Amino acid sequence: MEEGEYESVLCVKPEVHVYRIPPRATNRGYRAAEWQLDQPSWSGRLRITAKGQVAYIKLEDRTSGELFAQAPVDQFPGSAVESVTDSSRYFVIRIEDGNGRRAFIGIGFGDRGDAFDFNVALQDHFKWVKQQCEFAKQAQNPDQGPKLDLGFKEGQTIKLNIANMKKKEGAAGTPRARPASTGGLS
Repeated sequence: MEEGEYESVLCVKPEVHVYRIPPRATNRGYRAAEWQLDQPSWSGRLRITAKGQVAYIKLEDRTSGELFAQAPVDQFPGSAVESVTDSSRYFVIRIEDGNGRRAFIGIGFGDRGDAFDFNVALQDHFKWVKQQCEFAKQAQNPDQGPKLDLGFKEGQTIKLNIANMKKKEGAAGTPRARPASTGGLS
């Protein structure tokens, strides 16, 4: 991260629930039905922020704003955020502390629209990251792009039709002279 980078807020959701999840026994994916959905371990606010190319999922206390957990996301979809197989409102995220320790927790939204917003905020951020990388590549190699040739090809002509030009004598519809105005309203 550079010193000049600023942190922008991509999405804020006032209600999110956190669940302890059992270890994944098989490679089939996580199932929210196994999480004791009626007893969340923690509830609070979710904020997605971005600093540079990395997005951060921050779980915060609703009133004080104290950070409960944070999950850096460097690519989406990826191992940092996974959808569950049996619901569109629940996700598994990989949280990290400052010392390099990691854990997987489940998060869930009460409303399907909030889960959709969560998903779209991450997709939009990484679409922007991809676009910025492409712009940087084009700036380094300006000769790689397609050339725009606006010159005339051999034998190509154009015809201009300009209004109010003096026409040849005897031509029908000769332009009339406009009366000079005095500057006031008539």
